[in-house]
Parts: sequence; C-alpha cells; structure tokens
Amino acid sequence: MPEPMLRVSDVHTYYGDSHVLHGVSLGVAPGEVVAILGRNGMGKTTLIRSVVGFTPPRRGRVHFRGEDITPWAPFRRIERGMALVPQGRRVFASLSVRENLDVARGGAGRWDLERVYGLFPRLRERAPNRANKLSGGEQQMLAIGRSLMSNPALLLMDEPTEGLAPLLVREVGRVIGELKREGLSILLVEQNLPMAAAVADRVHVLSRGEIVYSGTPAALMADETVKSRYLGVA
Repeated sequence: MPEPMLRVSDVHTYYGDSHVLHGVSLGVAPGEVVAILGRNGMGKTTLIRSVVGFTPPRRGRVHFRGEDITPWAPFRRIERGMALVPQGRRVFASLSVRENLDVARGGAGRWDLERVYGLFPRLRERAPNRANKLSGGEQQMLAIGRSLMSNPALLLMDEPTEGLAPLLVREVGRVIGELKREGLSILLVEQNLPMAAAVADRVHVLSRGEIVYSGTPAALMADETVKSRYLGVA
C-alpha cells in the first residue's frame, strides 16, 4: 500500500472548552477524492481547520506526505503542498482577478495562469475586474483557481457549492472531476450529496464530531437509513 497523501489519526479538536472533534481518523490516498458529509454544525469545517493548522488538535496526529505535521504552523503546511479553498470563498475583494491569482503563485508544477484560465475561461474575461465585482459563482471559480496557482499536492475544499445555483454546482463538480483526472488529491467537505457522490472515491459522514459512516458513494446512496438520520435526505 502506498503512503497516504494525508493521514488523520484520532484527532480531538476543541474551541476553548468545547470538544468538537472526537477521535476522527481518515486518510486520503494519492490522486483520491474523499468527501466529508454531514449536517451543519457537525464538525466538518473544524476538521478542515485541524488539517490546515488553523485550529490544531489537542490530541491525535496529522501526517502529510509522510511527515508528522501536527505541530506545524499553517504556512509550513502550505509550503509543503496543501492548498485551501475556504468556505465563503474569501477572495481578496480589492484586488483584480489577475492579482488574486498572481499573489498565490508558487511552487513548481503544471498550474500557471494560462492553465487556470483554461479551466475557467470566465476568469480570463474578467481578469481586470476587482474580485468584489464578480458574481458568487465567479468568486468560487477564482477561489479554486487561486488555490491551484500554488501547485498543491492536496486540495482542501470547504463547501465549494454553498450558495450556488444548480448549474454552477454542476460546474464545480466538473472541475473537481477534471482535477481528479489530473491526479490531485482532494479532501472535500460538502453538503450537496449528489455532487459529492458523483466525484468522490470514498465518503465519510460526520455527526457531532465523530465519523458515523464510511464507505463508497454508491453504498451511501443506497443506504436510506444513514441518509435520513445523518444527512436529512428523505
């Protein structure tokens, strides 16, 4: 078995005295898309924050590309090859599209300005415009494109379809599928079950800070009890 790109082992994360993650363990193999599903407030974003180092776990370990990065600051994790597409997009509002992409440039690899524009032709059209003048869908494209400019080995995506119209949800799914074919490892936090099931190799369902289900997308889609109890899907 090859070394996982990411391995999270028995992670317990707190906000103050509030115990949010209760012994979460999972892995992401090279070139694999792993989806984390669950209702709001179940710990999905906290898991992403624990992996990238914004809210380090008090117990447990995080290994990335064969190294124990648990004590590392977020910037070191990014330098090592992580990239984050944050919930809410968080683009630099006062910078142009081109400037948002340029500021994230770094690392040797296949992703540069032209390749990002190839993936998102709309960004080329909007390159001189300030990010705060973009639509929500365009801002999401920019957030993904910006993360790719660092040529990551692992992409962390936190609710990339949140607030998007169905057509744009399909576009995000298309992009994730293309990145998967490129061999990029992706940890995807998502509430849109059909989109996540379409792109993921494996899925985990998080409830109250614990993984309550792990399996293939097909098995989850066939499990009406899990979908109803933990995802609110009738």
